[in-house]
Amino acid sequence: MNIVVLVKQVPDSSAERSLRAGDNTVDRGSASNVINEMDEYAIEEALRVQAAHGGEVTILTMGPQGASESIRKALSMGPDRAVHVLDDALHGSCAVATSKVLAAALGTLNPDLVLCGAEATDGRVQVMAHMLAERLGIAALTGARKLTVDGASLTIERQTEEGFEVVAASTPAVVSVWDTINEPRYPSFKGIMAAKKKPVQTLSVADLGIAASEVGFAGASSVVVQHSKRPPRSGGQKVADEGDGGVKLVEFLASEKFV
Repeated sequence: MNIVVLVKQVPDSSAERSLRAGDNTVDRGSASNVINEMDEYAIEEALRVQAAHGGEVTILTMGPQGASESIRKALSMGPDRAVHVLDDALHGSCAVATSKVLAAALGTLNPDLVLCGAEATDGRVQVMAHMLAERLGIAALTGARKLTVDGASLTIERQTEEGFEVVAASTPAVVSVWDTINEPRYPSFKGIMAAKKKPVQTLSVADLGIAASEVGFAGASSVVVQHSKRPPRSGGQKVADEGDGGVKLVEFLASEKFV
């Protein structure tokens, strides 16, 4: 089975994150960048499917030069090779343009199964799996907490607030996963050393037949026009109970539209 895992490099959500003043994009240069957490679960699931059914696992990343660090870390977990879509023209791309680029790259790889995290910790839009499936004309099985592969048949348990739904489709398909699906492995020393020798193919937008005007700020359907830092926490409001504390509390909650 030919499996492709989408991996995105994002700023560490446990560290301070900021946007650049010049263009309101994520300041990746000053951030501590890591593999998007959900994508690690997608990598692990791909490796488990490969162990059970054979085939090859390819990492696909769209990002700046610094994303190569995350590519090597992903490869150290066990995948066979990687493709890095790298082009200065991509800076400022919206989700729609990103899906166009990734779909074009996937078209060169002819995967049976595309795995990705259900969301990225920087954008949290949860739309990429759907967009890619639409562009590729294949099924999207999203929000999986369990994946079962039986030949060309795929079945997932889609995680919901009430429990789960059972959804099935045939390959090729895009499957997005939550962190409830497995426990990602830690790269071994052997895996880290082996990753240095695994092939990484670099593609530009021109290689994918996409004009620079279709991506980046020029092709963006949405942009951030203004941003400001989160205000510091205040001390809050103290309600003194002088026999009417309950009334004051309800009035405060009503003023804040909690009740």
